[in-house]
Amino acid sequence: RMSRHVKKLRDHDINPCLAETDATTKCMNDNNYKKDMCTDYFQKYKNCRTFWHGIMMQRKRNGVKPEMPAAEERKKILESMG
Repeated sequence: RMSRHVKKLRDHDINPCLAETDATTKCMNDNNYKKDMCTDYFQKYKNCRTFWHGIMMQRKRNGVKPEMPAAEERKKILESMG
């Protein structure tokens, strides 16, 4: 049974970097946990977190709720950026 915390992390509406998280975990599993083999995945995850954290802080400053856009809204934000 998943804890509430784990459920939140697996929720697409809460965690905008779920795909990057899963890709990084898979890379680590596939490469016997040799971090240097997964540098690109770690960087993509870090970029994702940095990007969405910025969006969240901007929304917070502007009083927009929820602070983290839901999955569907995030998709539109990304599409609007090209």
